Amino acid sequence: MKRDLVGRKVIVTGAARGIGEQVARLAAAQGARLALIGLEPDRLRALSEELGPSAHWCEADVRDSAGLRSAIDECADVMNGVDMVVANAGVAAYGTVRHADEASFERVVDINLNGVFRTLKHATPHLQRSRGHVLIVASALSFTSIGGLASYGASKAGVESLALAYRAEVAHLGITVGLVHPSWIDTDLVRGAEVDIPSFQQMRRRLPYPGNVTTSVDRAASAIVDGLAYRRGRVYVPRAVAVANWAKALLNSPVVWPWTRRFSAATVPALETEVAALGRNDQLVPELPHLSENDQRSPAHI
Repeated sequence: MKRDLVGRKVIVTGAARGIGEQVARLAAAQGARLALIGLEPDRLRALSEELGPSAHWCEADVRDSAGLRSAIDECADVMNGVDMVVANAGVAAYGTVRHADEASFERVVDINLNGVFRTLKHATPHLQRSRGHVLIVASALSFTSIGGLASYGASKAGVESLALAYRAEVAHLGITVGLVHPSWIDTDLVRGAEVDIPSFQQMRRRLPYPGNVTTSVDRAASAIVDGLAYRRGRVYVPRAVAVANWAKALLNSPVVWPWTRRFSAATVPALETEVAALGRNDQLVPELPHLSENDQRSPAHI
């Protein structure tokens, strides 16, 4: 019989848009009580109102440890506990290692990796009391990186290692830990990259399956919510991404290196040229009609 989330108290970070937003909707539809944490308070408020009295929201930046802890504690207090957490933090920056702006690289690592660390650190006392479950959104790039995506790949590989260490550390506390490994998802992050860097789409088309397909936000969120309900240790979106996990030693071996070198030679120069022409390394949120001008130009937290 399919499990559901009736009565479960769930925190979702990065809940203002993209995967986090849709996870919140689907979890609420299964009867969960939701706490939404992120930036863009207007969007969080609107989503909370849409979900009804079972939802609560707090504005917090995963880079601000004190603010994030306060938000998690407030959500736990409002819901009278926390059963589950979806640690969802993901931004991108453009540029290869030799051309990347240091501040942009550091920002990606601080949000994608350190933001997950802070979320886990501050959620652990609440999860310990409930013997709860945390699902951490990593990436298919946790297993092997791609030239031109160094900051994102490095941060998501770090998330994989962090989550596995955390799983071992809290198992005796009754906390279970799962990892989500999406490939390309139809979020603002991917769409924004295609607008900013036209060769990004061409690069993705050159990758073998499943690296050359884009999955809908609905499908990704549904897989995550199922992962919560069943307390899964791994969630792959699409499921074929599991092959990259099983084959990561091969993907990073001398056997595959000749292909990797040819692929990078065919894609990296165009990426570098287009990023230089763009004149920035940070990715900006695509314009949305219902947001103010200031919100439109805030960094994307997907």
